[in-house]
Amino acid sequence: MTIPKQTNRRKELVTIAAGLFKQESFDRTTVRMLASATGIKSGSLFHHFKDKEEILVAVIEGGLETSIEVINKQTADIEQVDQRLFAAIYGHLMTLHGENKDAHIVSIIEWKSLSTLSKSHLIRLRDEYETIWQGIIEQALEAKLLEGEAHLLRLFVLGSLNWTIQWFKPEQGLDIEQLAAKFYQSLTHQVINK
Repeated sequence: MTIPKQTNRRKELVTIAAGLFKQESFDRTTVRMLASATGIKSGSLFHHFKDKEEILVAVIEGGLETSIEVINKQTADIEQVDQRLFAAIYGHLMTLHGENKDAHIVSIIEWKSLSTLSKSHLIRLRDEYETIWQGIIEQALEAKLLEGEAHLLRLFVLGSLNWTIQWFKPEQGLDIEQLAAKFYQSLTHQVINK
């Protein structure tokens, strides 16, 4: 599968689609809804995308690329293992609850809506993100910050963080950084020194 080059208009359409897919679900979002939300005619959408699934692929691709960019930025130049683990947790929560959260959330909840061909296009990005996490988890195990099996710990941590999209409301108490600190403390039984 080849995804066309991102133009500014295409990026704008992907952002709007991400919001609709998050709010309505991919299956319930119609081409007419997408066209209405973007202010263009239904047929004009297909000037930018082959079909509705290609829009979903572009949304998920953007979410995964942003996640990789954020975790790399958050953990760059951090040598202390405890700080790296905290930075990864915080970065992941920022992608789920920050300014551009819709695409990342759609990448979690709508993966099942992708065809096998579309998944194969995106698996490289998903694997790249998981590999970064795997390395951080392995470092934390070596430093005795965590106990267990690296692969299962990665699944547990990411699954727990992803589930926050169901219940976390920043306006009800904790902000994202405080939530990250609570997660870190629950995992390591230590308070993070920021």
